Amino acid sequence: MTDIQKYLLSQADQKYRDFTLPLIPNVDEKTFIGVRLPILKKYAKELDNKDREEFSNSLPHQYHEENILHAFILSNIKDYSEFVKRVDAFLPFVTNWSVCDTICNKHLYKHLDSLIKEVYVWLKSKEIYRVRYAVKCLMNYYLGDEFKEEHLLKVEEVKLDDYYVKMMVAWYLATGLAKNYDSFIKAIEEKRFDKITHNKAIQKAVESYRVSEEHKIYLKSLKLK
Repeated sequence: MTDIQKYLLSQADQKYRDFTLPLIPNVDEKTFIGVRLPILKKYAKELDNKDREEFSNSLPHQYHEENILHAFILSNIKDYSEFVKRVDAFLPFVTNWSVCDTICNKHLYKHLDSLIKEVYVWLKSKEIYRVRYAVKCLMNYYLGDEFKEEHLLKVEEVKLDDYYVKMMVAWYLATGLAKNYDSFIKAIEEKRFDKITHNKAIQKAVESYRVSEEHKIYLKSLKLK
């Protein structure tokens, strides 16, 4: 057992484990320790370079929390090329939405012209969580002033029939309805996405405080039956 695994096991919180485990149904409960996210986030910053390097290269990991820790380490990488190399190596080992959605690197805002090329490649993948992460990048970094119609068109081209991909696309559409309404409402009006994604996007938009009441009323009328 590694020192990192020993530390994670020492931070186990049974109540947190019991609460969180049902929220991530595709995690083997034997691999779920129950370590709170702030502890993992702090630990990712405390690891020295040598330990961080050895840990990042030791894939696949045994525990869910090791994967979350790995995601936090990726989120702290400042060098863009290093980040892309590391995330490419890690994504094939991601098996649930929790790990995937933890990867969120603020330094990527400085490299949007380069990142979008990677995103377009990832969108064509047959790996569920590589595609989910690609859509998440579009949602996180390419809405508002950074939005281009071609981004939405690329998402429309995604054909991977998976629940967790559909849910991320729905989240992207709902956020787009809040930030770039005129473009995204066309996708809803024209029914460009499957029924599950379409209706979930409307649900999430209606639940959002960033969408106006007028828009919410109209969106409800577009729900597919």
